[in-house]
Amino acid sequence: MRKLPRVFQGSVLSAILGSLAALPALAQVTSNTQNISLTATLGESITVSATPTSVTFALVKGGTATASAAIAITTTWIVLPTRANLTLDGYFSSTSAALTDGDATPDNIPTSEVLGQVTTGSPTSYTAFTQSAGLGTAGAGLTLFTVALTSTNRAGTRTDNLNLEINLASQPQLPAGTYTGTLTLQAEAL
Repeated sequence: MRKLPRVFQGSVLSAILGSLAALPALAQVTSNTQNISLTATLGESITVSATPTSVTFALVKGGTATASAAIAITTTWIVLPTRANLTLDGYFSSTSAALTDGDATPDNIPTSEVLGQVTTGSPTSYTAFTQSAGLGTAGAGLTLFTVALTSTNRAGTRTDNLNLEINLASQPQLPAGTYTGTLTLQAEAL
């Protein structure tokens, strides 16, 4: 193999290097940017559940009868920071007939004779369902608890036992029969 003269080798090398220098420099290529807006909403909710959902009373003529079981009420909530209080109310649809025998000419047990107690709530002693609570029928309710909401309890859960009595002391003439009624439990955050 024949060797090219050194001058020629240098010229060729210079020419190649000069050609390479004339090429545009390879630069990093990036795309444009695109921002994505994210929105996530956690809605407010309040749930109330109770166990058992049915209790019985062995009524005592002119006396007081206790419910067959305490009602365990579990209240769970998650609310906005603008809410100040969470309240649980129990109420009946009528002040004059919390329970009724349903006859054509009904005999009734009024809310003034149905008493509730929540030792961990508002009525720590037996109190009649005669309040005009925030929810329900005026004069037929009872506030079972109120929780002041702070930054540390905007979400929470609690369980309270509601004890019930029916006191027929002011109605000794109530005839024998089966009396039924519905107690509604409802919570609200204001």
